Amino acid sequence: MSEYKYKKVVVKIGSNVLTSENGNLDELALAQLTLQIAEIKKAGVEIILVSSGAVASGRGMVNLIDKTDSVASRQVFAAVGQVKLLQNYYQLFQNHRINCAQVLVTKEDFRDRVHYINMQNCFNALLQNGILPIVNENDVISVTELMFTDNDELAGLIATITNADALLILSNVDGLYDGNPKDESSKIISKIGEKIDFAQFVHSSKSDFGRGGMITKSNIARKVAANGITVKIGNGKKKHILIDLLKDNECVIGSTFVPKKLISSAKKQISFAETLTKGEIIINEGAKSALLAVKANSLLTVGIVKINGEFQSGDVVKIADEKGKVIGLGKVQYSAKRGSELIGQKNQKPMVHYDYLYLIE
Repeated sequence: MSEYKYKKVVVKIGSNVLTSENGNLDELALAQLTLQIAEIKKAGVEIILVSSGAVASGRGMVNLIDKTDSVASRQVFAAVGQVKLLQNYYQLFQNHRINCAQVLVTKEDFRDRVHYINMQNCFNALLQNGILPIVNENDVISVTELMFTDNDELAGLIATITNADALLILSNVDGLYDGNPKDESSKIISKIGEKIDFAQFVHSSKSDFGRGGMITKSNIARKVAANGITVKIGNGKKKHILIDLLKDNECVIGSTFVPKKLISSAKKQISFAETLTKGEIIINEGAKSALLAVKANSLLTVGIVKINGEFQSGDVVKIADEKGKVIGLGKVQYSAKRGSELIGQKNQKPMVHYDYLYLIE
């Protein structure tokens, strides 16, 4: 029996954890983390690794010509750095007799149910065969608004689709503070529940090599915890950090987002589809109250005020009140054209059935 209470874990390692100040790959830090992952995996825990560091690694290897623009620079750094990063991972995990696999994804890979299930099947097959998946965004081709906010969002999505028990986010800070981390009076918030307004505490600065900061991590962590998955944020530079976080060691400094009850796989997929929505449905106050009530309700056509955008049956759309506040996401049963024809009508099948409705906290 495993000494860890979590059976399946997604580990996200941030750029600043894996890179030194000069932009090169910190091979010592990489070795220490892979050693911990190997120990946890050999104890019977399934692990999926979401690793940043490709762009930062490439930046330390390549001198670009002056006329290379920022988008092309990121593509080059990612293409070159990903090779070095995976080469290091491969060699380190081979020392522990662990096979690893590279999985490069884009946000488009999660755009519909078919792709979503294909991705689930891929991870399940790798894990069942004892192979450690190492995931990263395909930065070589992800250069538009369809990019993930950063690898925190990607890790959250991977944790969600694989039904992980926990998501561990390793950064260069100890966790979420109740003030500016540089202020000596600030303290770590060890447990974050749904009633804590963490936005007032979060420091907005980004990391040197990553795309997101603690605001991104906190938003993603809360969304993942709302899907029934424990989320822990810790300092990846500290020794034994992964083992301590997984063992719930009270001596380790970190922040834990307390999970809510489990939700369906369909709702989990929809929860991360906000940037891939095809349109928007505006609803009246009556419909809003019904959706937010304790009792489960579907979105009926009688409560719709307006439909914006072009979408087909099966697409995911935003659901907003008349003031423009988005209250949820849902998979529609009508096209935008047909839905517009049914606005305000009773005795029709739901525009969005409750089983495919995700309400935003």
